Amino acid sequence: MSPRAAASQGKRTTLGVVRIGVLTGGGDAPGLNAAIRGVARRAFQQGFQVTGIKNGWAGLLGAGDMEDLTPASVRGILPLGGTILGTSRTNPLKEKGGVQQVIGLLRGSGVDGLVAIGGDDTLSVAAAMSEADYPVVGVPKTIDNDLSVTEFCIGFDTAVGVVVEALDRLHTTASAHHRVMVVEVMGRDTGWVAMVGGLAGGADMIIIPEFPAELEAVVEHLHHRRGEGKDFSIIVVAEGMKMRALEPAMAVAAASEKRDAFGHVQLAKQGVGD
Repeated sequence: MSPRAAASQGKRTTLGVVRIGVLTGGGDAPGLNAAIRGVARRAFQQGFQVTGIKNGWAGLLGAGDMEDLTPASVRGILPLGGTILGTSRTNPLKEKGGVQQVIGLLRGSGVDGLVAIGGDDTLSVAAAMSEADYPVVGVPKTIDNDLSVTEFCIGFDTAVGVVVEALDRLHTTASAHHRVMVVEVMGRDTGWVAMVGGLAGGADMIIIPEFPAELEAVVEHLHHRRGEGKDFSIIVVAEGMKMRALEPAMAVAAASEKRDAFGHVQLAKQGVGD
């Protein structure tokens, strides 16, 4: 019996899935609605039903916040930014019995398996659910592109394109005013966006978290360029870059209470772009 036929008769298939849940968590990124659409359309082709979980993991805590998705729900969303399901940085792992609460709510709502679309934090919760024997599929979504076992995460390509466009625009201004410009881009632990975007956009120097940099080396590089008659420079830095000159500001940021639900420091407080 095909999955479509089994689902139409209300029977479980060999996959044990008839109703699939889908959620998006963490920061929004280009391509989220395309991923939701892809999950839903394939599920409908197999005769499955689809439940959309609203606002990430927040929609699976407390009373829950879910809605049935239909073919009409995902029609026309391909070019839309953001996510039709909403998102949040809610972390069930911080709640006592949070994972079991999430699983209990899903099972109580007749959801047999979950597709979690997100980055490191969202998928860490999904991994905990899998370890608790609940069927989960993780879809890698992160602008930083720092998830293993995948070359391109949802959002990365667009982020690089935005960086390249910004560098193209800044080149003429930097040249006209003979300035050094620092462009800070996403990248907490890895420098994929900075490296790929900087190379494609013609940056004169790229600083990424994987390789700590010294302020003196940056200044020396700029003086060297000036000595060659190049009176402007554009430096691309990833937000999570390591530099001893920034350690005092980083320590202050780390000691502050400005952290998200997953314990991450707000990197904007480090003064990287300053």
